Amino acid sequence: MSEISSSTDVLVVGGGMAGLAGALALRENGADVTLVEVAPEFGEVGAGLQMAPNATRTLKRWGLLEKALEIGVQPKHLVFRDAVSGEELTRQTLGGDFEQRYGAPYVVIHRSDLHRILLEACQESGVKLQNNVKIERVETEGGRARAYAADGAVFEADAVLGADGLKSTLRQSVADDGPVSSAYVAYRGTVPITPETPTADLEDVIVYLGPDCHLVQYPLRKGKLLNTVAVFKSPSFERGEEQYGGVDELEEAYKDCVPAVRNALQNLGTGMRWPMYDRDPIENWVNGRMTLIGDSAHPMLQYLAQGACQALEDAAVLQDVTRNTVFTADGINNDAWEHALESFNEARAARTARVQRTARVWGESWHVSGVSRVLRNLLFKSRGDGNYQYCDWLYGQDAPGVPTPSTNRSATASAV
Repeated sequence: MSEISSSTDVLVVGGGMAGLAGALALRENGADVTLVEVAPEFGEVGAGLQMAPNATRTLKRWGLLEKALEIGVQPKHLVFRDAVSGEELTRQTLGGDFEQRYGAPYVVIHRSDLHRILLEACQESGVKLQNNVKIERVETEGGRARAYAADGAVFEADAVLGADGLKSTLRQSVADDGPVSSAYVAYRGTVPITPETPTADLEDVIVYLGPDCHLVQYPLRKGKLLNTVAVFKSPSFERGEEQYGGVDELEEAYKDCVPAVRNALQNLGTGMRWPMYDRDPIENWVNGRMTLIGDSAHPMLQYLAQGACQALEDAAVLQDVTRNTVFTADGINNDAWEHALESFNEARAARTARVQRTARVWGESWHVSGVSRVLRNLLFKSRGDGNYQYCDWLYGQDAPGVPTPSTNRSATASAV
């Protein structure tokens, strides 16, 4: 038998959004939580995130929404335009009735800022954090999970959360699959907003839809930065090249777009691009005392802006299903873990599978040309501002598989 290097109630593998959120949720339920991360330091790369109300409700539950609002931006509208003609197709007002209907605001925030907020919350709550730990496998033995690290360390826990992302190692224990290429890549960039920056759209999330491409822009950090994301179908990525040496593909993809779109390409960093992958949905995330969470369980394309949002939902639902059964007045109820993990999986798998599949369809509708583009534009223009039929299932407080309502962090803590 391997010598146990560390013992904990819950071991979380991965220090991204899902791992930090899961660690915080279970720590607030009273668990002793250890989180291990393969990188030498905690951090997050990328640029902006759109946090819809289904995610900001969870931040509100944990007492973190105000911190997000202090550094983020509440856009006034979500606006879709045709990238070739420039015409507006539809818009959604994000304040007022929208916020009241869904119980929380729509917030855009820098990815690193949200990651820092979650990391600090974990530190303040007492989550034990360790870097330079690569977990290679998890096994269940005698009602406990053992996680084996590459350096020989062994962690024992009542439960393990596998939050090791799109290319998850731990997923191999529940599914024989791999990432699915979308053929699309993204370039991102943030630039300071200056007096010379066109001001017309600096209070909204703007999405331009073009043939085999789209472009998104919105402000970050209280309106000090402009975030731009360009996504297009890449011939080199279709050939299997994740990175590409030039910008000719980028420029070619947007050559027929309006000047506002072509000019926005100057805001992008072109030294690195993000190949876009997801995976096919799977029904089972659980193996013994381990469950997947976040992108390890349900990596999705970005068209619904739900990757981080669904990770936060995962953590909140896991908090719900463990609160009154696993964590009791007498301590940890070890026998309840199997039921809790199965309940979590059952509550979340169908919802996240719908988000994954809908994101694929949504992306296809964004990138059409010819007659399909004409029909897409007619459909979008037929939708009036304040029509919620397409988003109640995603943002609604009573949608299947979402966390139960909870008002704030102190209310959650008092339930332990």
